[in-house]
Amino acid sequence: MDARIKPLERFYPVSQPSVGERELRYVTDAVQSGWISSIGPYVTRFEADFAAFCGTAHAVSVANGTVALHLALRAYGIGEGDEVIVPDLSFIATANAVLMAGATPVFCDIDAHTLCLDPALIEARVTERTRAVMPVHLYGHPADMAAINALARRHGLKVIEDAAEAHGAEVDGRRVGGLGDCGTFSFYGNKNLTTGEGGMITSNDAAFIERCRLLRDHAMSPARRYWHEELGYNYRMTNLQAALGCAQLDRAAELLGGRRALFAEYSKRLGDRPGLRLNRTAPWARNGYWLVCVEMEGLTEERRATVMQNLRERGVDTRPYFYPMSAMPYFSPAQTPVAHAASASGFSLPTYMGLEADDIDYICDQVLRQVEEFSARV
Repeated sequence: MDARIKPLERFYPVSQPSVGERELRYVTDAVQSGWISSIGPYVTRFEADFAAFCGTAHAVSVANGTVALHLALRAYGIGEGDEVIVPDLSFIATANAVLMAGATPVFCDIDAHTLCLDPALIEARVTERTRAVMPVHLYGHPADMAAINALARRHGLKVIEDAAEAHGAEVDGRRVGGLGDCGTFSFYGNKNLTTGEGGMITSNDAAFIERCRLLRDHAMSPARRYWHEELGYNYRMTNLQAALGCAQLDRAAELLGGRRALFAEYSKRLGDRPGLRLNRTAPWARNGYWLVCVEMEGLTEERRATVMQNLRERGVDTRPYFYPMSAMPYFSPAQTPVAHAASASGFSLPTYMGLEADDIDYICDQVLRQVEEFSARV
């Protein structure tokens, strides 16, 4: 190491998983059982337990959150010539899954308060080719599902919840994943509940779930082994991943409560500071707080990069808000001013179990220092 570079006395990553004795015990049991691939008791248990967690009748596990979206679209027969309405502010997997299915994503602007799809703007984007609406529960806040479902029913559209970032979030007391025609989840390592990689599709529609199961396993005939009458996919979850997921679900109250407690600590320090806005929560919603987010008034993308670099040099890792998906070079630009403004002004702070009050104090002190420096230059 260069002697001139002083190592950081402390460093806080944006995220790290909470994995303990129970997870180790379940995964060890799966390894020792010999059931390490996509068949095994933990897969069945994880699907049943996660369906119950979301308040749905059924769930089917998959390899990751992106293929959960793709599989749901294909199970509904959505493909070439079809359109799917999506919010412009999301991780790129939302739009990519629509492209993977052969359909076209139609970008819609977001609500500035929730950062989720704005129901008031959806109707203008519905055409004769529209087949589905895909609301994203962004950064842990659920979309306005009552309004979205009402519009979808009027137009005969499917509602596919992209709940990758919102395990445990609620709308009027009901958990996401059970609020549309189906829900899709990711269990990537930084999510509220993790299996390392992995995903899930939830629904009350038994026929839809069976269609997902068929396509997930190369569309192999359940009555004739190694017989395939159509194109399918290898989108299965392993028993090892499911074992980890079962342990995480057993700890769901602890893990979700921990994130809400973290946000409360951040809010004590940053919630009433002029020029700053933390995650907002609508009165009808319960936030899952995937990440603690902060928006600085007047921040530009260039200045945000400086702020984030300054924080990293002081041991505080951050992540910028997602870019609007329509800004990617392979899409045509969309007129979504709220999504573009929010994208440039926000970033996420360390959010994980294990952060103590003095850690939060240190992180907040560094953020406030950046606010003061930014304000002095404006």
